[in-house]
Amino acid sequence: MNLTKINTSLFNRLRFVLVDTSSPGNVGAAARAIKTMGFSELVLVNPRYPDVLQREEAIALASGAQDILASARIVETVEQALDGCNFAAALSARLREFSPPVSAPRAVAIQLAKDASLTGAILFGSERYGLPNEIVEKCNVLINIPANPDYSSLNLSQAVQVLAYECRVAASLEQSGDASAEINNEIGFHGDTANLVEIEGMFAHLEKALIEIDFLDPAHPKKLMPRLKRLFSRARLETEEVNILRGIASQILTKRRRLDR
Repeated sequence: MNLTKINTSLFNRLRFVLVDTSSPGNVGAAARAIKTMGFSELVLVNPRYPDVLQREEAIALASGAQDILASARIVETVEQALDGCNFAAALSARLREFSPPVSAPRAVAIQLAKDASLTGAILFGSERYGLPNEIVEKCNVLINIPANPDYSSLNLSQAVQVLAYECRVAASLEQSGDASAEINNEIGFHGDTANLVEIEGMFAHLEKALIEIDFLDPAHPKKLMPRLKRLFSRARLETEEVNILRGIASQILTKRRRLDR
């Protein structure tokens, strides 16, 4: 048995994040959904009920997955939920004008399973209004479940089940070495994938530089930064690449300040 492969398998690298969840029942059903597929990490961001993990409805619908509820974490922000991740996927039935690249569940699952350097999170929005644009824009990819166009609304826990299933299939194929799990990999050397905190820091730094050279008007930013985020999300930035971009931004700021003296 290959212990390294077990330790780096997707089952140990993926967390499911529920944002602004209203129903305790959905939390319990989501816990059951991920446990049946072999996953264990559940994170709740600002749920409607602070004691949701102890609520009777959540425990009842977990139906044997109470250990997932017991180990689940509740945090206040998405940034806290994504701490330690270098890949995030947002689930939405609604496509956005300035979203990251859109993929089907299976494609994302294969990507996550194939690349052992990725520590991933899949984000699910509120039952009432889904995920807001500002959270979607922080993610590397937007997952859209191909469903009946005349009625594409899935219950939250059903959506969790679909993604957990696809990720289990992809992880199992990767562990068995099945060739059908292969994805194209066009470059030979890969550095460490930048985590989401590093990427957000880079965008903030780049934005300051663009403002400094009058390329970006902070009073009328339009859609420049969302477009840049979408562009870079397609690149899957590495830490060294983020550092290069921040170095460019630093040099722009330094040169500009010298000229202003």
